[in-house]
Amino acid sequence: MTKFIFVTGGVVSGLGKGITAASLGRLLKASGLKVAAQKLDPYINVDPGTMSPYQHGEVYVTEDGAETDLDLGHYERFIDEDLNRFSNLTSGKVYWNVLNKERRGEYLGSTVQVIPHVTNEIKEFIYSVGKKTEADVVITEIGGTIGDIESQPFIEAVRQISLEQERGSCLFIHVTLVPFLRGSEEHKTKPTQHSVKELQGMGIKPGIIVLRCDEPLDEAIFKKIALFCNVKPDRVIENITQSNLYEAPLMLERSGFSRVVAEELGLDIPAPDLTEWKAMVERVNNTCRKSVEIGLVGKYVELHDAYLSVAEALRHAGYFNYARVNIHWITSEDITRENAGEVLAGLDGIIVPGGFGNRGTDGMIYAAEYARINRLPFFGICLGMQIMVIEYARNAAGIPDADSGEFNEDCPDKVIDFMEGQSDSVAKGGTLRLGAYPCVIRPGTTMERCYGCREISERHRHRYEFNNAYRERLEGCGLALSGISPDGKLVETVEVTGLPFYVGVQYHPEFKSRPNRPHPLFMGFIKAALDGSEERKV
Repeated sequence: MTKFIFVTGGVVSGLGKGITAASLGRLLKASGLKVAAQKLDPYINVDPGTMSPYQHGEVYVTEDGAETDLDLGHYERFIDEDLNRFSNLTSGKVYWNVLNKERRGEYLGSTVQVIPHVTNEIKEFIYSVGKKTEADVVITEIGGTIGDIESQPFIEAVRQISLEQERGSCLFIHVTLVPFLRGSEEHKTKPTQHSVKELQGMGIKPGIIVLRCDEPLDEAIFKKIALFCNVKPDRVIENITQSNLYEAPLMLERSGFSRVVAEELGLDIPAPDLTEWKAMVERVNNTCRKSVEIGLVGKYVELHDAYLSVAEALRHAGYFNYARVNIHWITSEDITRENAGEVLAGLDGIIVPGGFGNRGTDGMIYAAEYARINRLPFFGICLGMQIMVIEYARNAAGIPDADSGEFNEDCPDKVIDFMEGQSDSVAKGGTLRLGAYPCVIRPGTTMERCYGCREISERHRHRYEFNNAYRERLEGCGLALSGISPDGKLVETVEVTGLPFYVGVQYHPEFKSRPNRPHPLFMGFIKAALDGSEERKV
């Protein structure tokens, strides 16, 4: 029978509920359980797909094509299980489903209300992820902070689930902040007490309280919170801020996190086998043998979370190359052809990740040109691949007006455009390619060297494609079309094979990178950057 764990947060946002939930998932999986994870977000957007990266950070895409909250990336990286469309739910999606059911007459003329119709929709969603994955444990993180008006339907829904399930089948974990006041040199428990009181007033009693803090807590703090919040002393867990987030499972386990969770849920499981995870963390902590300087050229660099999975994938590859990856966040709008050499000086490699719209694309094109001419490793992802194609067409294939139909609808040479059967009438949020698609790799290419195989599957999120009308012309000028869809209709990857690493991919490989299993393209990119760095030193 599936067990349910609900993770809530109090006092302030940004406490690391997602990392706590992901860490617990890793611990339970290491104990032999099948774990599923999901995130409930209170905002009214139907999904994060059209939200500004400056507000929300990156949009994470699952194998089955769901556009989701970035916390799902943490879940996949920690738990190493592919999530699905049942792994992220927003208030907007809930109300969308409820209203559509009402329009279809499924409520038989009843007055549609938050209780039971909205809460039933939420409960059905929570139950679905466990059924679809046949999970032993479903970990559900509830976004927002206790006391928020927007979160109340979600809190009520999980309260009802706790009543519907057998006793001992549900566990509530509450993550709170224990601030340290420098003036009095002491930690304060009152915010936690008030947060738990607020939660209890909504009918939920947390079984475990996780305390987010920057310094170790005195034993008296644990006893006081246990007493005033009505939990057992060993159910108060310390969560100290870590310089390396992958240490979080190990840190939490030192406080017996998996043991108390198992006891609360009546699970007879062994202690988690964290041998592989410990080895990975040890590798992370010993990456200082060498370093590599990578320029991330994008349009949303003011908020690093906009490229969270890309940054993590770069670091994963660095760990396995025993190198510290120093990311230089470069605003593409700051790059011109005249200053490219100055702005990009000292880098060992350049990566241009995904994005939408034409703002800052000229700077990306100049960065791609600089890397190609100077044989600097370059990796283009999604928009970055399209940038590579435009730059190569203009400067190496003699097509000076080459551009993308997204950037210039009147362009005479749209080397990037909608392909036959696509339509520019598709509404925003209805992106044409989402989720996993297969790709066939051509032999003798950088792609084949990195992957070591001929057939792959990767996750997409884009609307524009390589224009097939320019295949022959660009290939004739040296741009290798190194990855093609199995039906031969879509160009998935391009490269200049003769360069150390000059690869562009239409998909998002960062979504499949794991700290204990880096993505092969990121591995190849970082290795090429390291090799080039060593050569320049000589």
